[in-house]
Amino acid sequence: MTVGIEGYERHISRFIETSQALDFQIVCRDFVEYLPPEKSHVLDVGAGAGQNAAALDELGFHVTAIEPMQEFRIAAQNFYKASSVKWLAGSLPHLSILDSADAHKFEFVLIEGVWHHLNDKEREQAAATISSIVKRNGKCAISLRNGPAGMGTRMFPTDPMQTSELFKKYGFDCIFMAKNQDSILPNKENVKWSRIVLQKQ
Repeated sequence: MTVGIEGYERHISRFIETSQALDFQIVCRDFVEYLPPEKSHVLDVGAGAGQNAAALDELGFHVTAIEPMQEFRIAAQNFYKASSVKWLAGSLPHLSILDSADAHKFEFVLIEGVWHHLNDKEREQAAATISSIVKRNGKCAISLRNGPAGMGTRMFPTDPMQTSELFKKYGFDCIFMAKNQDSILPNKENVKWSRIVLQKQ
């Protein structure tokens, strides 16, 4: 079962246009200093229209991007034709599209704009999944959204401390946390974001 795509089917063109206009260096500015060395294996989970995956590819990483919405994957592949990103169909919490060769493979996992679509049980499963694919000393960067629903309508509250504690059970320490940041998008005054970076021990 695909989790978290509810509502996006009504706004496909707008989501793609809005997403591909975003600047990775602005949206993920808190995460940039935690990126691994060039040529590292990086995973973008819930890659949407591909803008972050393409930016990571340009920075010299081996990027795998996983996205459940076919329309978004096709838009990403068409728009970022010059990239070397590996585009896959799938979603949290299980990432079943990955295989045994991907165990403890990734130095960095980006989960941007996804976590609020998962309920508590799915988050527990997702944390276990992420732990199984991240290398020792690898990092996982997660954005946490709170506020009224946007294009995606399956929403659950998020909390950076609770998320940090959840991942601690799976071998991660929180090495960065920023709370209650404003949205960079217009007309989103009631939407707040927190961001955390977790390191696998």
